[in-house]
Amino acid sequence: MIEYENLNNLNKPLFEEYKAAFSEVLESGWYILGNKVKDFEKQFATYCNADFCIGVANGLDALNLSLRSFKFERGSEVLVPSNTYIATILSIVDNGLKPVLVEPDIATYNINPLLLEQAITPKTKAIMVVHLYGKVCEMAPILAVAKKYNLKVIEDCAQSHGAKYKNKLSGSFGDFAAHSFYPTKNLGALGDAGAITTNVEELANKIRVLRNYGSKEKYYNEVVGVNSRLDELQAALLLVKLKYMEQITHHKRELASVYLSGLNSDFIKPQLHPDHYDVYHIFNIRHPKRDALKEYLLKHEIKTEIHYPVAPNKQKAMQGILDQEKTPIAEEIHQTTLSLPISYFHTKETIQKVVDVMNSF
Repeated sequence: MIEYENLNNLNKPLFEEYKAAFSEVLESGWYILGNKVKDFEKQFATYCNADFCIGVANGLDALNLSLRSFKFERGSEVLVPSNTYIATILSIVDNGLKPVLVEPDIATYNINPLLLEQAITPKTKAIMVVHLYGKVCEMAPILAVAKKYNLKVIEDCAQSHGAKYKNKLSGSFGDFAAHSFYPTKNLGALGDAGAITTNVEELANKIRVLRNYGSKEKYYNEVVGVNSRLDELQAALLLVKLKYMEQITHHKRELASVYLSGLNSDFIKPQLHPDHYDVYHIFNIRHPKRDALKEYLLKHEIKTEIHYPVAPNKQKAMQGILDQEKTPIAEEIHQTTLSLPISYFHTKETIQKVVDVMNSF
């Protein structure tokens, strides 16, 4: 069986370093906001070419706190792609704000910059972009629209660690960038973990206070905050994996090249463009008979996933919030997309087997 993902196999090359990191944290006796968190924040900020990094509990909290720090009036609108994972939209709803869905570009699956202006109203306060599958959005025109209308920009970088647009790294464009280190991510922890990067010191200081009960000094609370701190142990493990990010990215791009060169024209493959350096957290293709293809591959002992089977506005939880939105492009993507195996533990020979089976479909 060719598995879609196997976290044991994925992390096995790092087990000895992980064990050493665990022992170091265990023996330190300091488990919350210690030196490992400080070291990771410094190193990850450098990795993203950002000035500041603040570790938080998970990717959703990273989005939540980014929005919360701006103190937008309740009911203010935030533009967001219509085909994103629901966490992006939940962060908007959680802050008492209104998500306004903007359709993606069918070629890139990222928010379509050409559709932004028509979605803007006097209530619009921010654009939340999502670098889906490991491809950075077309940030030049997005930032131009944001500047024109004085909008904040928040990047959802959950799937784009190390990706670039015009040689600039994911996580270094917006007012804030929210990162998830969920275990399956290219930079994955061994549990929930997240971070926020920014180039504005004032914003970084706000997040540091918000993530820690609204406290800058212990037992003195300046604002209403939350408990959302990157765990010291997860920070230590992330420091180990961060050393190998270039190697991980290179390997996944090599696997992607096997798909890109080998799959026949029956499949809609990810678009290549010289402005983009993609990291393929997910390698998705599209096919009109997606469900039959998925079943066919499983019969040939190849596991796949669907990111994502249901459009956000079709989710039961979003009825009454997004149910008036019409998103035909997003729905077409959700109905036809299929994610193929592309883990760090896969080999090019394994991926070639997937290609051969798919071409026989």
